[in-house]
Amino acid sequence: METISFKLEVFEGPLDLLLSLISKHKLDICDIEISKLLEQYLLYLDQAREHDLELAGEFLEMAARLIYIKTASLLPQPEEAEQMKKELEGALIEYSLCKIAAAKLADRFCGGDIFVRKPTKIKADMTYCLVHEPERLAIAYSNISQKSIKNETAKLKVENKINSVVKRRIVSVLSKVVHILRELYTSGEAYMDKLYDGVTDRSERVATFLAVLELTRHGRITISDDNMMIFFKGRKDGVKKTWRSKKSSEQ
Repeated sequence: METISFKLEVFEGPLDLLLSLISKHKLDICDIEISKLLEQYLLYLDQAREHDLELAGEFLEMAARLIYIKTASLLPQPEEAEQMKKELEGALIEYSLCKIAAAKLADRFCGGDIFVRKPTKIKADMTYCLVHEPERLAIAYSNISQKSIKNETAKLKVENKINSVVKRRIVSVLSKVVHILRELYTSGEAYMDKLYDGVTDRSERVATFLAVLELTRHGRITISDDNMMIFFKGRKDGVKKTWRSKKSSEQ
């Protein structure tokens, strides 16, 4: 079975709610029946709580005010209740007048709508009508030519720098390792300075130096104590004896 559900109206404040109740139940705004108005007001608060609606403190304050007016009206001297009732009626009348004025102003308000005419297409004359002296035209032309020459010169400089980097020969360390090993296989030894004969490129020089370090690190070659010669590992002593015998024979 479907449950009956309804949506409560949301009011801007307690006066708005009271004015709605007075209009709904056709009460006299100039002589309000506080008992009936209080009953309807409390019924609305109960319904709002059932639907988990958050009520501002103003609504609860107005409920307390209506209860006080009703209680004071039951006393033997209800002058205070009459005074508070008149103040409430006056506030409701002023609020109703404000709502009527606001409704009239809302009807006259156009909002953010702006009515404009469509843009008119204007035919522009592209003829150049200014007259310049020949000297000024010559200066402008020369400035343009100089600017283009400067741009071309700067472009060539950038291209030369890029080409110098891109076209630089790069020598790998592996190629120099192979070259050193071939020298050692041929003669069994090699002078350190001979490895750099004919080497003019910086990349090739660095690759040769790194190749010697790599072969030494892996134990393939050894270097003499005076760092003048290199040879395969294990042949250092034999080379020393040969070197000494050569020296003694020369002496």
